[in-house]
Amino acid sequence: MSEFTKTLCPYCGVGCGLEVSPPAQHNKATNRDSQGNPNWRVRGDKAHPSSQGMVCVKGATIAESLDKNRLHYPMVRDSLDQEFRRVSWDEAFNIITQRIQTVRFTQGPEALCMYGSGQFQTEDYYIAQKLMKGCLGTNNFDANSRLCMSSAVAGYIQSFGADGPPCCYEDLELTDCAFLIGTNTAECHPIVFNRLEKYHKKNRKVKMIVVDPRRTPTAEAADLHLAIRPGTDIDLLNGIAHLLMRWNYIDTMFMDDCTNNFPAYTEVIRHYPPEVAARQCGISIEDLETAARYWGESERVLSLWSMGVNQSSEGTAKVRTIINLHLMTGQIGKPGAGPFSLTGQPNAMGGREAGGLAHLLPGYRTVKNPQHRAEVEEFWRLKPGQISPNPGLSVWEMITSLENDAVGLLWIAATNPAVSMPDLERTKKALLRSPFTIYQESYYPTETSAYAHVLLPAAQWGEKTGVMTNSERVVTLCQAFRQPPREAKADWEIFAEVGRRLGFEKEFAFANSAEIYAEFVQLTKNRPCDMTGISHAQLTQGATQWPHPEESPNCTDAINRVSPKRLYTNLRFHTPDGRAQFGAYYSKGLAEPPDPDYPFVLTNGRLYGHWHTQTRTGRIEKICKMHPEPFIEIHPRDAARLGVVDSMYVEVRSRRGKAKFPAKVTKAIAPGTVFVPMHWGSLWADNAEANALTHPESCPDSLQPELKACAVQLIPISVEITAKDRDYQKIGFKTSS
Repeated sequence: MSEFTKTLCPYCGVGCGLEVSPPAQHNKATNRDSQGNPNWRVRGDKAHPSSQGMVCVKGATIAESLDKNRLHYPMVRDSLDQEFRRVSWDEAFNIITQRIQTVRFTQGPEALCMYGSGQFQTEDYYIAQKLMKGCLGTNNFDANSRLCMSSAVAGYIQSFGADGPPCCYEDLELTDCAFLIGTNTAECHPIVFNRLEKYHKKNRKVKMIVVDPRRTPTAEAADLHLAIRPGTDIDLLNGIAHLLMRWNYIDTMFMDDCTNNFPAYTEVIRHYPPEVAARQCGISIEDLETAARYWGESERVLSLWSMGVNQSSEGTAKVRTIINLHLMTGQIGKPGAGPFSLTGQPNAMGGREAGGLAHLLPGYRTVKNPQHRAEVEEFWRLKPGQISPNPGLSVWEMITSLENDAVGLLWIAATNPAVSMPDLERTKKALLRSPFTIYQESYYPTETSAYAHVLLPAAQWGEKTGVMTNSERVVTLCQAFRQPPREAKADWEIFAEVGRRLGFEKEFAFANSAEIYAEFVQLTKNRPCDMTGISHAQLTQGATQWPHPEESPNCTDAINRVSPKRLYTNLRFHTPDGRAQFGAYYSKGLAEPPDPDYPFVLTNGRLYGHWHTQTRTGRIEKICKMHPEPFIEIHPRDAARLGVVDSMYVEVRSRRGKAKFPAKVTKAIAPGTVFVPMHWGSLWADNAEANALTHPESCPDSLQPELKACAVQLIPISVEITAKDRDYQKIGFKTSS
């Protein structure tokens, strides 16, 4: 028996396999951190198909956060100006269930809201859906995937008839042309990038195009870097399409047999000749033509994108316009080719499978579809009509509903909206209005805990067994390797116990997460994400990829007779007529473009070592040394005009708020654009919240906010004030950590 437990890294959507062993092992010195505390050993799992033994700094140091600042006991308070008091689980459950019943019968189920997370395992997601959408009759469950992947979801559904990235990581090592747009893959999905970069270096005929206003580490590796103006993605993509059409780099047979709506698309792209598209994007015609030539001359084109595309008021349109290029050139359903969204959270894909957004139901169903509702009601043994036909509130709609007192209970789990939401001051004011907020979290404090009436200690990665699905649809069993500390419980256990205490004993009579998963996969039968052949027992033998139906070798349904690695190899899609749909979109640009009062575009993103709002990584010494403080990147031309030099503090103001950062003067950012990392909330730095500046304008289809761009002004801060701010910042950091 191996001394190592196989699990999955709980950070990004790459889904790297890890092996973890106890601090103390036979005939070996106890593994300890720099303070002498015993520390679990972590290494990459060489047998895992996605990561092949590779691991980044976040995965390598993950165990160092296990016992730091954990929430150990349920805590309650009657109002936000009181201190928390410790209570038993029994008392906490009674308080929660009484409040749920009061809200149900006074305001109605639509006043109940839950905001969950891609940190959930699939079993957590599923039980939450069964509780909220099934038993309580409200679709008000949303997850932080709304801020992350919902534009990709909407784009895939509209173009292909179903969600699900059609590609796999093997395609990284088979493509002739990798087209990366809106993704700093080297820092945000490092193991994916490692695989691509190694292949690219060995095969010089393979081309890599990177589209990004910043010269990121990803762009440094590219054959062609297109530093487009923020908000001009559709201009670029339509400009490439115009040239592909002009030069006849199109697959007419594929389009005739397998697609619809190409004429409407051609009408749009004729308005984007190279001189127009290049001018809009702020790039040369030569570079635009090179990009189109690379795409058109390649037999296998793989596109990769992430938040830079999804987090936009045009997010769904951008995703579909990327997909259009694949459809017009037949670049899908074959090795090394296809449109591949890189998932942000470790189990955002599992959440999509389990119905973990306000408009979804398990098994890639939607709440608006009467047949889908009926299927789930019958499976859950609910009375017909129990599931609401109306999509629930998105997380931003939950915030605005708090403002008008339409929410009676807000349950937040495994996420930190007091840092991650747009228009942060407005968000915080709304959270202060919540009459009753439950916050279910592994760590204390976080920024969001300040807004909670009830704190519930959650078991985290390594302390519960469950399933996660990564960006390439690989399903991995994450085995628990230690007991939860003190009184912490798995998220699904908390949801299930509340369900039982509300009178739904039969619906939540699960002994363990394996039983939950066995029930969940039955709801995927004959669905695009069919996982009926997967179980916890089967996954102990190794990760697998969906679709994985129970009897896939004998399947006679043509649409399900697909490669286990790639979708749509038979060139049939999940639309009524089996054809993929072109989407025709003109570029609208930024929801908030720069103007004379706010002349700069602020963009934001992740850094290599940190993860989201630092709830884990902010407590890991090595990572904090790697990224000791936030910063703002400014082009030398802009810095000189403002009188800004390296390390000088700059105040950044938008129409919603302000923040301050030390300047990093660099040619890596385009003139007129500035960049700040999004990781620092109020616990980790003073007045350095990126989302104090961003706005909530969102994509009309995906409801995903445009977190990636807003208009700002920059004001240099004097050296004397800067020195004081540094002192205050250090004091605040020490206190909070």
